[in-house]
Amino acid sequence: MSETSHRVVIAVFPDVDLLDVTGPAEVFALANRESGGRADYRVRLAGPGRAGEAVATSAGVRVVTDLGFGDVGTAVDTLLVPGAVDADADGARPRTDPHVVDWIKDTAPHARRIASVCVGAHLLAAAGLLEGRTATTHWSTAARLAADHPEVTVDPDPIFIRSGRVWTGAGISACLDLSLALVAEDHGEDLALAVARQLVVYLKRQGGQSQFSVPISHPPASRRDIDELRRHIADHLDADLSAAALAARMCLSERHFTRVFTQETGATPAAYVEALRVEAARRLLETTDRPLERIARDTGLRSVETLHRAFRRQIATSPAAYRRRFRTTTA
Repeated sequence: MSETSHRVVIAVFPDVDLLDVTGPAEVFALANRESGGRADYRVRLAGPGRAGEAVATSAGVRVVTDLGFGDVGTAVDTLLVPGAVDADADGARPRTDPHVVDWIKDTAPHARRIASVCVGAHLLAAAGLLEGRTATTHWSTAARLAADHPEVTVDPDPIFIRSGRVWTGAGISACLDLSLALVAEDHGEDLALAVARQLVVYLKRQGGQSQFSVPISHPPASRRDIDELRRHIADHLDADLSAAALAARMCLSERHFTRVFTQETGATPAAYVEALRVEAARRLLETTDRPLERIARDTGLRSVETLHRAFRRQIATSPAAYRRRFRTTTA
């Protein structure tokens, strides 16, 4: 293990997500404990005000800064940037305070590595640190990040992404996954695994963010008949929902129907139907003890083999692994 001190500076500002701050800090503290102090992480909270100033987080809990932004200086090993959101008519809007963005621009050149947690990626992008890179963020704001910063290749599925010295993580509990990866980079996977055991989390979780987002959250179609068809699909998942059958219901040729449906929903009929069936299967896995054979039949996936293939395509894990992680009832 390296004996080098790792000075971790975590940005804090009004309404910052609390776990984005405390989660990484806990990982680094446990790394120190599990290594007998050899990991030598020294976490400092830096805020826009003076040192010792209390900052209210989104949870209402106040954290006290160790440093003001102007006191950080150039001795930064890891610069960690969490995020904050404001609510608007379109849902959660990531906050990109110009003062915070300017401080990131000034501080980043002195850091060995930079990492964002959750919607903190929007702050890194505003500071120009993600240009030409692939990045991730919370699934709910990934489309906004891509629209606001076309120079960034946004991948909404990974739990975290490393691009050179810049890391971006999903939200919100993914701060633990990202921080464990940073520990593994510094001191090896044995220490990271020891920390993961103390936290009772996976060192490397299965699947990506698509396990937690809804893959079928398409906006309303401009055609009323397509929206009516979508409702029919959702209510009859165990029926014949092939493109041919759906086209016949719409009194269109299969080719014309496929073109119209894809244009209106952003997905082919087959992909859309599979997404709905997997979503229904997920709910059954979470809330019932039905065997996989019955779940496959009830959701129109027909066989356990097809259920497995669809899960792998949609959420990169198996039905059994998903049930173990997310079931909310007992047998």
